[in-house]
Amino acid sequence: MKKSLFLLPFLFCSLHSKAQSTEYNLLIGTYTNTGKSEGIYVYDFNTKTAAFRAKSITKNVINPSYLTVSKDNAFVYAVNEDGANSSVSAFSFDPVKGSLEPLNKLATKGADPCFVIADDVNVLSANYSGGSISVFGRDSSGAVSGPKQIIQHSGGSVDKSRQEGPHVHQVRFSPDKKYIISNDLGTDKIYIYKYQPTEASNVLVAHDSVAVKAGTGPRHITFSKDGKFAYLLTEMGGLVYAYSYNDGKLTLLQETAIFGKDFKEQSGAADIHLTPDGKFLYATNRGNANSITRFAVQSNGKLVKKTEVPTLGKGPRNFAIDPSGNFLLVAHQYTNDVVIFKINKETGALTDTGKRIELGAPVCLVFAPVK
Repeated sequence: MKKSLFLLPFLFCSLHSKAQSTEYNLLIGTYTNTGKSEGIYVYDFNTKTAAFRAKSITKNVINPSYLTVSKDNAFVYAVNEDGANSSVSAFSFDPVKGSLEPLNKLATKGADPCFVIADDVNVLSANYSGGSISVFGRDSSGAVSGPKQIIQHSGGSVDKSRQEGPHVHQVRFSPDKKYIISNDLGTDKIYIYKYQPTEASNVLVAHDSVAVKAGTGPRHITFSKDGKFAYLLTEMGGLVYAYSYNDGKLTLLQETAIFGKDFKEQSGAADIHLTPDGKFLYATNRGNANSITRFAVQSNGKLVKKTEVPTLGKGPRNFAIDPSGNFLLVAHQYTNDVVIFKINKETGALTDTGKRIELGAPVCLVFAPVK
């Protein structure tokens, strides 16, 4: 399956935290069609030392590029990027052993899903090539059912080579869980849907949409811990939009970029996350840059750019900050490794620990409790 270098996201993969714990499971989603990966990997990860140990590999899973773990830590959901044959898979999860057991999988009815989220009632996927959102139910066993609803986006934007039609890149719960936020690279819009989780078919209802600069391609969005601010990263433009958020409404505060004015390389912005204390925001850039940019977050929600440093690999997709905020891990799709940086909690500066997790085509990193 041939894809543009920047076709798919790098998942906000879900982050689950547990107070006072130093041991976590690190789940890694991969592309198996490269021949270098066998499926979904689980490692022990120590948030004090960055020590890690392989626990399990779940094999015979097609391109499980994005993952999410259920709130009760009992189930894992993965997208399977496989063109028109794409699906969402459900697994039971033993967090102590770090093992996954397949439950079932269902067709997304939208090509190349690239993001997945779940709550106690539903599982939702963002289907990039299909330009759609799939909403599945969950039964008591954790298996997926349905789909209950397919939301098909329409339209395009100014870049006819990348934006000939809709390309849904992400679905996210709003901080209050009353809405679903969906970023569409193809239409240059953020779509906001009212979320009705217990409805049989009308789970998502159109509520609002927010346009960004034409040709910039919205990719991933993240929210501040208090839910008052949101930060959107655009893949094609390398822009970060800061918004205030209130009850399904995004209000623009600031537009900034992850690179300097003299940047002339190819942009392929990928992922964006805040530190657990909310003091710093990071965003990755692929293309020829292979870099990560650090911003300081001000009390009014606006950003001050600090530094842009190399990620020390090629194709930085998703990255994750461990729940303690001590380490930042970057998954490199093309150099087949996860680079581990130490975070200076006072300045946000990143220092290479020298530690690497070597595995094929990693694209999603998810921390989950061991118990």
